[in-house]
Amino acid sequence: MKMKTTLQYAALLCAFAGATSAQTVRVANQGDALSMDPHSLNESLQLSVTSNVYEPLVGRNKDLSLAPSLATSWKQTSPTVWRFELRKGVQFHDGSPFTADDVLFSMARTQVEGSDMKSYTNDVKQVRKVDDHTVEIETNAPFPILPDVLTQVFIMSKRWCETNQATRPVDRRKGIENAASFRANGTGPYRLRERQPNVRTTFVRNGNYWGKIEGNVQEVVFTPIGNDATRVAALLSGEVDVMEPVPVQDIDRISNSPNAQAMVAPELRTIFLGMDQKRDELLYSSVKGKNPFKDKRVRQAFYQAIDIEGIKRTVMRNVSLPTGLMIGPGINGFTQEQNKRLPYDPDGAKKLLADAGYPNGFEVTMNCPNDRYVNDARICQTVAANLSRIGVKINLAAETKGTYFPKILRRDTSFYLLGWTPSTYDAHNAMNSVMSCPDDKGAGQFNLGSYCNPEFDKLTRAVQSETDKAKRMAMIKQAFDIHANDIGHLPLHQQSLAWGVSKKVKVVQRGDNYLDFKWINVNNTNGR
Repeated sequence: MKMKTTLQYAALLCAFAGATSAQTVRVANQGDALSMDPHSLNESLQLSVTSNVYEPLVGRNKDLSLAPSLATSWKQTSPTVWRFELRKGVQFHDGSPFTADDVLFSMARTQVEGSDMKSYTNDVKQVRKVDDHTVEIETNAPFPILPDVLTQVFIMSKRWCETNQATRPVDRRKGIENAASFRANGTGPYRLRERQPNVRTTFVRNGNYWGKIEGNVQEVVFTPIGNDATRVAALLSGEVDVMEPVPVQDIDRISNSPNAQAMVAPELRTIFLGMDQKRDELLYSSVKGKNPFKDKRVRQAFYQAIDIEGIKRTVMRNVSLPTGLMIGPGINGFTQEQNKRLPYDPDGAKKLLADAGYPNGFEVTMNCPNDRYVNDARICQTVAANLSRIGVKINLAAETKGTYFPKILRRDTSFYLLGWTPSTYDAHNAMNSVMSCPDDKGAGQFNLGSYCNPEFDKLTRAVQSETDKAKRMAMIKQAFDIHANDIGHLPLHQQSLAWGVSKKVKVVQRGDNYLDFKWINVNNTNGR
């Protein structure tokens, strides 16, 4: 193992050879962005990376408040119509002008087969071009948080996509690729120069950018380094300037080092477990002829068999916040009153299983990534050990997110781990995307176990259009009570952000785990 790590480190040094200019910053992550197509995968690392190349109509400031981006202003002209004034003089990286036609094209592109962004635009009825720099977006019902939702919808060039046969997003479920998987043509502050999947991706400053780039970085080299020890060694040696996640056991070591520091802060992501509640027979289980997860007693038994405090203490090194909700603090709709977990009770869980007809437990496969969330594989291993105490045998299938996401997004799973950050910072996002009954328009697109409660869905639609804050909060509370009573999912915890950053580098750490290249400054006066 030590030799393998040494060889990986040597390869890393070679990968960074030549990238030593004063305004170059080297970023490492445990995984890679799986595509350069901003509509192909609704995953925060991919969106974080591509957000430096592509832009939405409405962006975010450093404090996550809304900011003008490709739209300079927006307003409601009726309860269901929003008008957006588009920024003039903006060019795509190939020099072509940005116009309303690109907005209409991009909004439509998010809604076609293969798009992973349908849940953001599933309630858009029509997008209309008023003139070259004005568009109207009409929704099926009043949608007061539409500008927040659009922060995740990146605008692509209609002409470039048509020329390069990339009018549809790549479908991660089918493994299909097109030109937009490896190339990019956005309006953002950085341009894609080189793309080597799972090896290295290089970005360079866009000299024709319409806005201000506060940082001094001319080049960003992004490299996936899956091995924790190698990633930490690269930071401490100065071969990497920014890396994440910092293994929880190395936070103090990095913070006490002379050349780097660990930036630790709460993240808005909730880690949870989902179960197939739709099929009459699970795909991967010893139980034949029926689906044990359709029985609330089984779901509750799994919930109460999980020692979440043990996971916090031994796996997460106390850098996590156990939760009973599918959203965390900082998300509109969160209340501490509701954030109560069912008690850890293995004996009670055994009784629930027996009452449900499984006195000896059963066998089921659990799908888990090993390079996406903080200690994701170790969390799954611990959950498997917890469940073994009540007679449930877990066949753990842990794999890289490059194969994990396509599999679970096909719903080719019986039991899985997932994380979710509501990109609108509002409960409706999680309700609509993760907890609603799946439909063909985008609702429940990431409800991969197909939990379904019509009353919950009714409240989700009402929350979307309600403008009275008190009424809206009451409906959110009622919906989360329904979901908790159903044991619709098994919430685990909110993980903490932990970035390792060179002391020569200044970055802005956003609560949604996005890294904006335009805000990075490198002070390299002393060399490397």
